[in-house]
Amino acid sequence: MEINDYLVIAMFLTFVGFLFTGIPVAFVLGGIGVLFAGVGYFADLYLDAVTGLDFLTLGLVVNRVYKIMDNWVLVALPMFIFMGLMLDESGVAERLMKSMQELFGKVRGGLAITVTAIGIVLAASTGIIGASVVLLGLLSLKPMLDQGYNKALALGTVAGAGTLGILIPPSIMLVIMADQLGLSVGDLFMGAVIPGLLLGGLYLVYILGVGLLKPSHAPLDPERRPIQWAIIWDVFKAILPVLGLIIAVLGSIFAGITTPTEASGVGALGATLLAAFNRNLNFKVFTEVLRSTFNTTAYIFMIFLGATCFALVLRELGGDQLIESVLTGLPFGPTGIILFILGVVFLLGFLLDWIEITLIILPLLSPVVSALGLDIPGYGKIDNPELIWFVMLVALALQTSFLTPPVGFALFYLKGVCPPEVKLTDIYKGVVPFIILQLVGLAIVLLYPSLVTWLPAVAY
Repeated sequence: MEINDYLVIAMFLTFVGFLFTGIPVAFVLGGIGVLFAGVGYFADLYLDAVTGLDFLTLGLVVNRVYKIMDNWVLVALPMFIFMGLMLDESGVAERLMKSMQELFGKVRGGLAITVTAIGIVLAASTGIIGASVVLLGLLSLKPMLDQGYNKALALGTVAGAGTLGILIPPSIMLVIMADQLGLSVGDLFMGAVIPGLLLGGLYLVYILGVGLLKPSHAPLDPERRPIQWAIIWDVFKAILPVLGLIIAVLGSIFAGITTPTEASGVGALGATLLAAFNRNLNFKVFTEVLRSTFNTTAYIFMIFLGATCFALVLRELGGDQLIESVLTGLPFGPTGIILFILGVVFLLGFLLDWIEITLIILPLLSPVVSALGLDIPGYGKIDNPELIWFVMLVALALQTSFLTPPVGFALFYLKGVCPPEVKLTDIYKGVVPFIILQLVGLAIVLLYPSLVTWLPAVAY
């Protein structure tokens, strides 16, 4: 090993060490990048080393930062964030909860099914994990516990359904992944539709199974009414505005009418009009949504800047070549290497947020995957089908990072709206089955790549 290899390993170890100090991760990433640029520079001066690092390395960071801020793809981020937050304020979810609860009232576990169904709808229209988990928790957690639901099932359902938004488009995670790997946002959005619905379907099957095998864990609604056409009409009226917004955003992208950036503007306007139509929009709500959008966007872009500095220094040291040589040297074959990578991503999800993994790890892994010679069906119409499939596998693996302690953000969002008697350990127990279901969904997509590539090919 050369000195650059030791510096790459030292960078990763230093990063992991500083994660436990409580310093914001954006400053950790940027600070370590600057620190090791200096270490490499002084190693060249005083140790007769040739690391290739000097003050020009940090000068390149400025150019990279400018390119980030000048990137039209990333304009979609604040727009989609605004759209999700405004939709949560529109009152649509409350109407859906009331109407769908009556529709599924005669099914054992009907309230949990309602929560999951609304989680799927919110995922296709918001993509903001924190907002979805908090909203579903406020709307459904107390009614489920009062109705006699098993505590773990109720908590796990809310957490699992609330995290679907990071996968089902329009997902801000997929926007960032597409930008980092130079892929089409539309391809990733279309590729995520079937895996996202598959995951939601697995949740529903699990809840129905619990209701069948353990009736006491998912009781019937004692105030249920017979299903009438009036109830079905109420559900239709409640879901129609959201479906209209989803079609306006995703439909325009899939049909090639708008770019994802343009569609995000349509979505932001549509969510605002929905809030105004439901008489939930006023100056206070509007300014609060704007403030939350600014905060979330600033948080993401600060990590962007720190990760840019970190990744640039890492690549200047030859970190990408080191990782590629280690992975291609594994005696597992292409499928085994993919499984190893996914296992590492899953374990990193216990310690890192999806943003850091997406910005630092994913760009280092994509050349390795491209070089494996995987035979992924692109139907002659999709560019880089192996990368589209691989990104979806990573997205499914990162889905678990919201539910795995100690950095599972959905767990803490949920704890913030739980009754006082609910402990964090109760939430941990509740999410375990849903983490397993996410891994089952990951395995299915791993075995059947066409679940990802078929829809984009048909659309073209």
